Amino acid sequence: MTPERRTLLGAVLVALGAGGASHFYGRWQESQLGRRMALAAGAGDIRMLASQTCPYCALARAWFKRNGVAFSECLIETDAACAAEYRAHGGPGTPLLIVRGQPQLGFDPQRVVERLATARS
Repeated sequence: MTPERRTLLGAVLVALGAGGASHFYGRWQESQLGRRMALAAGAGDIRMLASQTCPYCALARAWFKRNGVAFSECLIETDAACAAEYRAHGGPGTPLLIVRGQPQLGFDPQRVVERLATARS
């Protein structure tokens, strides 16, 4: 193998190793945040007002389930009470999370954990 190929192979292996480490660290961070949220969230603390066509709702739903976080969900297209609650909050978009009574547009796990730590219903 030529020195140039060895250098290129070394660079590729370093890049792959760094990418793998970054992926592992990101998953580890998610699991830590998920564990904190699961411990902090009780029944009724997190309610997701979602839409059937919302990809972000699907991602949030999967994240909650993957991390064992207690939450409830309703669909604004099929549940009149859910749609009314959505409109009462101005219907800015979905997912609209109600965390201990406080609305939060979009799904940001860190913001949910912070809200759980500070908000009381």
